[in-house]
Order: sequence, then C-alpha cells, then structure tokens
Amino acid sequence: MVSERKLPDDLHRDTLAVRVAQERSQHGENSEALYLSSGFVQPDAETSARRFAGAEDGYTYGRTSNPTVTSFERRLAAMEGTEAAIGASTGMGAILMMCMGLLKSGDHVICSRSMFGSTIALIGREFGKFGVETSFVSQTDVAKWKAALRPTTKLLFAETPTNPLTEVCDIAALADLAHGAGALLAVDNCFCSPALQRPVEFGADLVMHSGTKYLDGQGRVMAGALCGPKKLIVDVFGPVVRTAGMTLAPFNAWVVLKGLETLGIRMQAQSANALAVAKWLEQQPQVARVYYPGLASHPQHDLAMRQQSGLGGAVLSFDLRGDDVATARRNAFHVIDSTQVISIATNLGDTKTIISHPGTTSHGRLTEEQRKAAGISQGLIRLAVGLDHIDDIKADLLRGLNSIP
Repeated sequence: MVSERKLPDDLHRDTLAVRVAQERSQHGENSEALYLSSGFVQPDAETSARRFAGAEDGYTYGRTSNPTVTSFERRLAAMEGTEAAIGASTGMGAILMMCMGLLKSGDHVICSRSMFGSTIALIGREFGKFGVETSFVSQTDVAKWKAALRPTTKLLFAETPTNPLTEVCDIAALADLAHGAGALLAVDNCFCSPALQRPVEFGADLVMHSGTKYLDGQGRVMAGALCGPKKLIVDVFGPVVRTAGMTLAPFNAWVVLKGLETLGIRMQAQSANALAVAKWLEQQPQVARVYYPGLASHPQHDLAMRQQSGLGGAVLSFDLRGDDVATARRNAFHVIDSTQVISIATNLGDTKTIISHPGTTSHGRLTEEQRKAAGISQGLIRLAVGLDHIDDIKADLLRGLNSIP
C-alpha cells in the first residue's frame, strides 16, 4: 500500500478539484480508480455483520457504497466547503432524496416559482399526493418568502440563478429566514457550480447538484448529489439512498470526478464567452430583452457579482420581439432551426453551446398559468454557452435573427 500524505487544510478550490479523493489502492494509481463491482468480498462473517450494521467502515454492496463514488463525494464536498456529500443517479434523484429524507405529510415547503419545471412538478404535484404542501413565491422578493412561512415550514428551496431567466436570490437573507423559522435552506447550485458560488458560505444548509451539467461538463453521463452537514448526509439521506435505490453508478461517478478537475477553467472560459454573447445580443434589434447576471442591466447584477465570484455563469436567455404569442413562438423556432453549429438540445453545462426553447421543453409540462408566473414566454430562447468561438456563436445566431419572417 502506498502511504498517503495528508493534504493541507488551506488548499484552493482548483487544487481540491484535482487532489481530494478516496485513498489510493496498493497499486498507487495517480488517476483515481474505477471500481466496477456490484458487491465486495468480506474477510469474515463478523466483519461483514459490523459493516452491514454501520458499526465499521467498509464496502459491502453497490447500492450502499462504492470507492469510486466515495471519491466523487469527497471531492465535491471539499469544493463546496461542506462536511459531506452523497451521490445520486440524477439531479432530480438528489431532490427526491432530499424531500424523502426531510419531509412528511403535513409539512410545508417554500420554493421559488422560477425553478426548473421538473422541480416544480416533483415538489408541488408529486409530493402533494402525500400531504406535503408547497408555496411558490417570487425568487427575488424576500418579503414574499417571509410572508409564506408557516409553523409547519420545514424547507426553503431556491435555485440561483434560475433556469432559464437567471433570477438571483439573496442566499444570506433566505438563510436567515429559514433558520429563524426552524427550517432548512437548500440551494440548487447547478448553474454556478462550486467554481463560482459556494452557498454554505452565505448560510445555506444543503447544496443540490445535477452532475449532468457543469460538474461533468461534456454531456456524457447522468449524475446528482447533495452536499451538507454529515448528520444529514449520513444519518438522513444515506438510508434513503440505500432503501430507495437512487444510487449513483460508479462509472458515472468516475466521469464526473474527472470533469471536476477542469471545472474551474471551464467556468472561467464559458462565463467569459457568455458575457460577450449577452452584450452582443443586447445590441440586436430583433431581441427585446437579455437575461444574464453578468450584464449591468440585470436586476440582481450587484448581488450576483457578490455571490458568484464576480462572474455571470454560462447560461443566458433572451426574448425575441413578437406582436403576439404565436408570432413570438414562430420567431423563436425559426432562430433555433436556423442554427448550423449550436446544438439543439435540452441539457446545459456542456463544452458545446446548446440552444433550447424553454416554453416547450424544460417548462413544457407546466400549465400556461405556471409558465406565465415564472416569466416563460413563447418567444424566450435559452442559450447555454460553451467553448465554441464567440464569433461562430454570433454568426450562427445571426442566420436566424437576420431572416425572421
């Protein structure tokens, strides 16, 4: 066995992203090992009993734990500045895990009404079947969050910036509200990642990730995670994963583990590209409005710069001009369909720039009333800016913008 040197306590996030992992095996591999095994052989029955009971550390069964998954969890927790993390099969699986672990019938949740459409559907509709009540409020109005508090409120859940309008919430203010009411604050940090934003530094209790996005960064696998205090990660969410089976696959964990190593430089480069494209879009006559936290015109620009390390992230949205709903949708489809380089897809966080129509994809299954409340118009286009050259991105968008009927 190669002896492990203890890492210093004051390492930068970029160093944590390439160094924190499970201990090396006896072979001394420099790149973390991928363990593809559904089960693990035990030295004897007594050790097996202790490990299955949780009285002794050790790997037993793939649905419970895996060394590669452990490496991913340790690295992500270190980057987020939390005590621990737990992997899940997808980002939505992580949200399901969180809600199953924290909520019961009669409990109340407050969510931003601008959150990802599937999050709204899962918490508002599916958990509503089991007696969990949810209030959806304005992302940016702290007074609305405060007014929605009840004695039964157990969780405040925010996504910042939001998908797709990039609304930014005041994490510290919401943390104060939650803690004053005896509740927890969870933050979806998919858009910024720990490279730009660490919600726990502003008082958040839990941080949710879809590893499918920037953590992987190349659109290869599905993955999710929750980061937070060890007492919640181990004692509350661990049993949920073991029982319900939303387990992160070792191969997917390994891919995201490798993606984390380049997260910092990717986020810097993609944020710079996104800012350049956003500024350019503001100058286009066919565009009514651009939504991007890095722009001075963004309503929460100053707050975003404080929370997001001075960068706007890599996702922006823009509204096309249109005299009515049908025209706006037709124009949006025309711009999307005219692209020859940009990928038409619904994911984000890829090195390839991706374009989508939120009104018929990410928010397509919401009611029209819910879409309007979230500010999702039929003329809205979301652009997840990648590492393509910005001149090629602009030229690709101009194909449609300059030929709108």
